[in-house]
Amino acid sequence: MSQTKPEPRVDRRRFLTLAGLAGAGAAAGVRPAAAETTPDPNIVNIPEWTQSLGAGVNNHPYGTPSPFEKDVVRREVTWLTASSESSVSFTPLYALDGIITPNGLCFVRHHGGEAEIDPARHRFMIHGLVAKPLVFTMEDIKRMPGRTNRVYFLECAANSGMEWRGAQLNGCQYTHGMIHNVVYTGVPLRAFLEAAGVKPKGKWVLAEGADASAMTRSIPIEKAMDDCLVAWAMNGEALRPEQGYPLRLVVPGWEGNMWIKWLRRIEVGDQPWGQREETSKYTDLLADGRSRRFTFIMDAKSVVTNPSPQAPLRAKGPNVVSGVAWSGRGTITRVDVTLDGGKNWTTARIEGPALPRAMTRFYLDFDWNGEELLLQSRAMDDTGYLQPTKAELRAVRGQNSIYHNNGIQTWLVRSNGEAENVEVS
Repeated sequence: MSQTKPEPRVDRRRFLTLAGLAGAGAAAGVRPAAAETTPDPNIVNIPEWTQSLGAGVNNHPYGTPSPFEKDVVRREVTWLTASSESSVSFTPLYALDGIITPNGLCFVRHHGGEAEIDPARHRFMIHGLVAKPLVFTMEDIKRMPGRTNRVYFLECAANSGMEWRGAQLNGCQYTHGMIHNVVYTGVPLRAFLEAAGVKPKGKWVLAEGADASAMTRSIPIEKAMDDCLVAWAMNGEALRPEQGYPLRLVVPGWEGNMWIKWLRRIEVGDQPWGQREETSKYTDLLADGRSRRFTFIMDAKSVVTNPSPQAPLRAKGPNVVSGVAWSGRGTITRVDVTLDGGKNWTTARIEGPALPRAMTRFYLDFDWNGEELLLQSRAMDDTGYLQPTKAELRAVRGQNSIYHNNGIQTWLVRSNGEAENVEVS
């Protein structure tokens, strides 16, 4: 009778330790230099969350982020405005990935505080130079033919405005966070205008909100008839109150102050109205004292979100540059990234959908050896427009402007991985 040779005894803890190291090295594309003999407690010990039942399916009826995701929150700069009723909070771009901004993280801009509107009492009116003035309830609006879903970015004209005269705020949430990108559900504004019958003299529309500021902006009739939406939902659910519930205007690719929240009326006229928000506000002051008016389009722009001041590099070796790009002129077709302040550029890879007038995600894989980096990105859209440097912008507009700063952003990444807002023009 043959005897079976006994198998060698395996130290389970040591085996799991070595396996964990090898697996981690393979996943990162590197091989561990030496195996540790001390077992990793996160592998060999049973964690507490597997030893008892968790919360029930409706413990958080709406749902909340994990408590470990402490950075996922909108923030504000308290000294920016005199009151919070006319202020802004910023999307945490550095803590997000992909292209869709969660509803609870979309930046907020108010001019007269948040209006709380009963949708059953809300009315939307079309009047002015039309054949038949019309008034719609929310139920009327949702029954309109032509319902559609569209992904668009919304960017405040003042996004990056504090950086005109040099590096100011340390974090892409603050330098670039007056933007979000969501799926809007609504009906083209064109459908309402056609139902009312725009008269031949109707060349402009005035959109007005129902908030305390009665926010108003003039919009050319060509844009109103093109791609503007009257929207009641974002990312599949009703608009949040701070985003204009129950109804807002969507003006794709154009500055965010024109996307009137709490939309109550559209008036058709033969010329722009010259409202406060398009005369004393939202104009671009040039060096010679003149002001550019009706600078509607948000030009091609990009920013590296990781690494950045709020998202430092944690380890040497394989790393990923991640960021977002967008253009109000059309679709992002290319994003270049430099690690040395513009001496050498590498084309990043665009991942996920690249849609017209929507945010686009880009990545660049690289190995970091601990040397200092000067990180920049520059975007190009399908019209051939290339994102300019800040020096190129100032050569045209001077340093008095606030709005429409789409200049290239620079992060200095130091040898310890920490990043800082600097300027390399």
